[in-house]
This record gives sequence, structure tokens and C-alpha cells, in this order.
Amino acid sequence: MEKENTLVKRENYMSKEQTEKWIEKLIDSVSKIKEDGEFLIEFPDVVVDDKSWQVWNWPQGVGLYGIYKYWKMTQSEAALKVLLDWFNARIKEGAPPKNVNTMAPILTMACLYEDLLDQRYLPYMEEWFEWVMHEMPRTKEDGLQHMTYGPENKNQLWDDTLMMTVLPLAKVGMILAKKEYIEEAKKQFLIHIEYLMDRKTGLWFHGWTFEGDHNFANALWARGNCWVTIAIPEIIEILNLEESDHFRSYLVNILEKQIKTLAEYQDDSGAWHTLLLEKKSYLESSATAGFAYGILKAVRKRYVPESYRLNAFKAIKSLIGQINDAGEVANVSVGTAMGNDLDYYRKVKKTQMAYGQSLTILSLTEFLYEFI
Repeated sequence: MEKENTLVKRENYMSKEQTEKWIEKLIDSVSKIKEDGEFLIEFPDVVVDDKSWQVWNWPQGVGLYGIYKYWKMTQSEAALKVLLDWFNARIKEGAPPKNVNTMAPILTMACLYEDLLDQRYLPYMEEWFEWVMHEMPRTKEDGLQHMTYGPENKNQLWDDTLMMTVLPLAKVGMILAKKEYIEEAKKQFLIHIEYLMDRKTGLWFHGWTFEGDHNFANALWARGNCWVTIAIPEIIEILNLEESDHFRSYLVNILEKQIKTLAEYQDDSGAWHTLLLEKKSYLESSATAGFAYGILKAVRKRYVPESYRLNAFKAIKSLIGQINDAGEVANVSVGTAMGNDLDYYRKVKKTQMAYGQSLTILSLTEFLYEFI
């Protein structure tokens, strides 16, 4: 009876046809988005464009994964074309420098390799993750240092690393039968849990530094948390962890603690605040989309109780209200470095960013499972 009631309530939010139309609109939008110059991130030796689609970096990597998920569910030729066009263009241009964030597109590349066996993808999977295993900078205790463009972030662990580097490491490890990659991915989850999870709330701090042993501003930042809500169900699925697996049980417990607190602090609108426990901080769309995806998938996979499904439904409804006629998602915080005080997070600007559409595509694609 509970399942039937939930399905009836689902129809109050959106139909399957409406969901697919929104996804296709978002895919069209994200594949055309360009930086207008306002939100470029300038470092002494490089300018980073987190907004434009035709760039090899983490925002595009998240988007590719969402579009891939939609293609797998629907076999949409248009979605597949967007994926293949992106990889064809980036391979022709040449790969960027290796770092935590440029690893993100390899997750989708590995998935496509598994489906299509395009041999051009294999060298990237082999060479890039040998680099991760043997050359990527490490923190004390052997964590993957969150090295990106710009500052080296020496001895720093960030939530983002699990999504951007560890998930593709695990996927490549499974495809290439590299047990050492798989074990490394598990180890990185354990290290990040140890230093980034807040034991009181189950939420996660944005980062940790071994240079002084602290969590910077102690920011329970929404988008950083959403990478965790996504990454835990994904790693369980990627590694095909069985119910009797103790690592899986541990991850599920960690995830449920986080989602329990997320449910308590969800705004009446269905969205979440950029500082999760601070109701005066602004509501932020990209994190809301990430939470919706992770919660929906965790419920579907029976990692967390059925009751959390409605929290995800409310988030989906909130997100639809943020999509404009051009298929852009509003109220997305721009690229956010590590803040040394909470006021830094309160003042991060908002605009339409590629990862806003990307994470919304992910969440709506997961919502399609409600109609199966």
C-alpha cells in the first residue's frame, strides 16, 4: 500500500512525457552554453572556464554522465550524438593537463567504451589512471590531493575528489580488471570519510588540510555534500558490491546518516540552502539536483527507507521551477574554492552553469525510474 500511495503522489509532480521533454531541453541547453567572460576563474598561469560546454573539465564530465544515463534508459539518438560529438572534438583538440577535475569525463568515456568498444578511448583509460595511481600528488596518509588548475592544494582532501577522480578510477578498474585500482578507490572513500564527515550530523565538511589538521571553515556546504550523495550509490553499483559486503554496509550507513539530516533541513520549497544548516544562506539548485539524484537512487536500490522518496520528489518539483525557457537552471553557485570562513560561501555568486543543467539532467533521468 505504501508503494502504491507513493506512485500516486508521483503523478502529482510530473508525467513521464514531461520529464523526458525537460531532459531533452536541458541537454540542448547545456550543449550550447558558453562563458560570457563574467565567471572565468583566473590564476597566475591559467584561466579556467567552468561554464562552457566545449571544455574538458569537471562540469562537462558531470554533464556527460547525466546525458549518458539518459541515453542508456531511452536509447535517444540525439543524446548519443551529443556524447560522441563531445569526445570526438576533445580528442581532436588534445587532452588537457591531468588533475582531479579533468579526470571526470573519463567516467563517461569508460562507460561508452564498455558499450561501444571504441578503441580510441582505451589509451586514455590506461594512461590517465596509471598517472593517478603512481604520479598524482598525495596527502599525508596517502589521500588523493585535490590538485586542480591554479593552487596545488597541498595536503588537502575535498569532497569533490570522490566524484571527479575516484568514481572513474573504480569504473576503469572494473573494465580493465585492475584490482589495484578497485582497492585504491575503496581506500580513498575510507580516507575521505575519516576526515570529511561530521560525526554529529552525518553531513560532510567541504575539505580537510593536513597543514594544521582542520576542516577550514567547517563548512557543511551543499554542493560538496551532493557529490557524496551521488558517489556512494554509484561506487556500490560500479563495484557490484553484494549485500553481504562489509564495505557496502559501511557506505550505506554513512549515506543514511547524511540523508537523514538532509531531510530534516530541506527547505519547504524542496530545495536546500548552500550552507545546509543555515536557513539564511541562499537556496542552491545544483546541490538540490545532486541530492535528488542520490536520494532517488538510494531509495530505488533499497539503501535507505522508502520515506525519503518524497524528499526527492519535492526537490524535483523545486528544480523544475528553476528552469527557464532557454533550458537554463537558475540559482547555481559558481565555481567555489575552499573557503576559510562561512561568509565566503554566503557570498558566492549565482548564475547558470553547465553543472546546474548537468546535475538536473542526472536527477530527472533517475526520476524516470518512477515510471517503470
